[in-house]
Order: sequence, then structure tokens, then C-alpha cells
Amino acid sequence: MSSEDAVPVERLSLKSLTTNARVAAALSLGFASGLPFNLPQGTLQSWLSTTDVNLKTIGFFTLVAVPYSLKWLWAPLLDRFALPVLGRRRGWILLLQLLLAVFIGAMALQSPPSHLSLVFTLALGVVILSASQDIVIDAYRTDSLRLHERGIGSTATQLGYRAATYVAGAFALVLAGWVGWRVTYLCMAVLMALMGLFTFLAPEPERTVLPPRSLREAVVEPLSELFARPQVRRLLLLVILYKFGDAFALTLWSAFLIKGVGFTPTEVGEVAKVLAIVATISGTVIGGILYARLGLYRALLLFGVLQSLTNLLYSVLAGAGHDFPTMIIAVGFDYFAGGMGAAAFGALIMALCDIRYSAFQFALLSSLSALSRSWMGPLSGLLVEGGSVPLHLGAHLLGTLTVPALGWQKFFWLTTLCGMPAVLLLILMRARVSGLDDQAAVSRN
Repeated sequence: MSSEDAVPVERLSLKSLTTNARVAAALSLGFASGLPFNLPQGTLQSWLSTTDVNLKTIGFFTLVAVPYSLKWLWAPLLDRFALPVLGRRRGWILLLQLLLAVFIGAMALQSPPSHLSLVFTLALGVVILSASQDIVIDAYRTDSLRLHERGIGSTATQLGYRAATYVAGAFALVLAGWVGWRVTYLCMAVLMALMGLFTFLAPEPERTVLPPRSLREAVVEPLSELFARPQVRRLLLLVILYKFGDAFALTLWSAFLIKGVGFTPTEVGEVAKVLAIVATISGTVIGGILYARLGLYRALLLFGVLQSLTNLLYSVLAGAGHDFPTMIIAVGFDYFAGGMGAAAFGALIMALCDIRYSAFQFALLSSLSALSRSWMGPLSGLLVEGGSVPLHLGAHLLGTLTVPALGWQKFFWLTTLCGMPAVLLLILMRARVSGLDDQAAVSRN
């Protein structure tokens, strides 16, 4: 093991967030990554919920998130090719940030009830660009952070990311109540463009890794390296399942609070979303501290159990209705546990990446983890309200599948159960997960 890899795990502190250039870059780029995430999803969902658009259509709009689970398809291009400015990673990040500003600005000029198809198309464009930005930011962070900075780097990323989701989520809802949705989205577009300054100031990775010499090398070798590892199929299943129940519960979070229990968009923006971001940041900080003390396996296990059980609090809220104390408890505890889980999960993904193929491998692994978030929205709306789904084989209609309405309370019980398989799998893989940090140290030696 090299002297660098022998350095103890760096603990979370204000000094490390401000004086360590690599950690500070993880913080600022985490903000840039989180800013466009809510705008075509949760915030747009709130916008649609204030119109006469029905819940099934809102559920359909969650499909714009699908590119997050498919970004591994074009990640090799971003690994193979580099722009002629700002190094292998930062040039791509800057270009994508400017394109995101253009698409978000274009969304601001639309009227969703009258132009649903165009709004969906622009939102899909934002997601594709956002997913591409995530590919390169994740690769940059994996390339630049030293081994002992991985835990705090993951925490710093989550802090920046969650702060951005507050700006584009809770603050955007409140701002929309003051100045309207159009001005709100224009403000978000300007802020997205300004993130290019932080990209320009971010340091280049200390280790220079040459890009693959061909697209074939950019695809085949990362996959060969990944699938040659012991228990790789179980590891990949763990990546898919770890945030499944948590993400499933949150697919229609804004619609649940507005249409399900009767809170107004302003109340959601001023109370629920503010509380959610405060709780998430608090959970991320506590999670980063506990991760440094517990290690990867025990942190993943503890946080995985908590993030699943807190889904039950939404079932209580569904029964209580428009009740602020219950909403505060449910949102606060759920997002606190989710923040802790995100800190440990980010460290897990970095531990699974080889620095030579960080863009492709990180994109593939994070895409797997996004499967529930990307595909479960329409199913969530169907399970809550019930209805019939046509079954097709090509152009032939085979019949219809009738789904009984679960209602919100039973739906959140179901999401809690969906979080348990990951916990059981993690227990079965204790030795393998515990050894990931040592394996990462060897691979970086």
C-alpha cells in the first residue's frame, strides 16, 4: 500500500470543506449536479399539480427520469473523448452546464396545460443533459479524490447536491408563489450558467490517466474488469436494491402532499421541502461522521434499515391528512435517514470503480441504482388510484390487467417491504462489502 493510501480516513470538518481543494470541488460540483434534478421532476410535478392535469398524467411525466438509468449507454463516449479545454473532465462539465441553462430557460417559456408534449420534450432534454453532467462529475470526483478523502468527498457531494435540490425545489416553489413559474425557471437557468465559474476553478486530478484508445476499449475493458470481481452479481444486485424502497416511496412525493393529503404548493415549498433539505443535510453530515467510525458495511446496514422503516411515517400521515405536526415528523425522519444512506451509498459506488474507467463504471452503477426512481412513477400512480392497463404483444392487444387501488397508506407499507431485500443481501455479503476499502487501496497502489 502506498503512503497516500495509508493516510487515515479524513473526518468531516468545516476546515476540510473550505481548504481542501478536491473536497471543495466535490461540494460545488455536487451543487451543479443537484440543481437540474428537481426542475424536470419534483418541481415540474408541483407545477402540474396546480393545474387540471390528472394524477395518471403526472405519473407518466416521471418517465422523463428514465435517462438517469440509461446514462451508461453513452458514458463510454465521455470516457473516450475529451474537449480541447479544461482537461479530460472539466471541459465536458462546462459545456453541459451551458446547454442545461438553455433548456431550463426554454422550459420557462412554456405553459404546461396547453403544451404538455413540448414541456415533456424539454424536460427530457434537461434530464439527458443532467445525466451526462453527472457522468463526468462523478468521474471527475472519483479521479481527483484521494482514497482517504472518499468518505468526506461523498459527504461533501451530498451536501452540495441537497443544497441545490432545496434551491430548485423548496425555494423554487416559494419563489413561484411570488413571481410565477416562468420567472422562477428563468432564475434557475441563470444560476445553472453561473455554475460554470466553479467548474473553471476546480483543480485538475493529480493522477493523469490516459483515455481509452478506442470505443471498444472504453466499453469492453471496464466491463471485463468489473465482471471479473468476486461476487459481482450480488454486488450489482445490492446497488440496485439499496435505495429501491426509499426511491419508490418518493416517486410521487409532491403529488402525495398536494393531492393526497391537501397541502398547498406554498405549504409544501415553505415547510415540507425546507424541512426535507435541512433533514437531508443533517443526515448526510451525521452519516459522514458515522461512516468514518463504523466503516462501510455497518454504515450501509444501519442506514439501510432506517431509510426503509421511515417510509411507514408517510402511511401515518396519509391517515392523519392535512396535519402539520405529523407531516413534519414524517418528512424530517425520512429525509434524515435518506441522507445518511446516501452518504454511505456514494462511498460504496466509488469503492466499486476502477479509476481507469471511472466515467463508464460510475455511470453504470449509478444507473442501476436509479432504476426505481426512473421507472416506478407510473406504477406508483396506478397502485395508489387503481385502474386497468392494456397488455400488448407487438401490435396485438392481449387483454387488460386490472389493478385494485391500494390507497396511500398501503402503498407506503409496500415501499417499506421493498427496502428489506437489500438489508438481507447486505448481511449475506458482510465479508465482501467490508473488504471493499482494502480492495480499493490495492487497486490504487
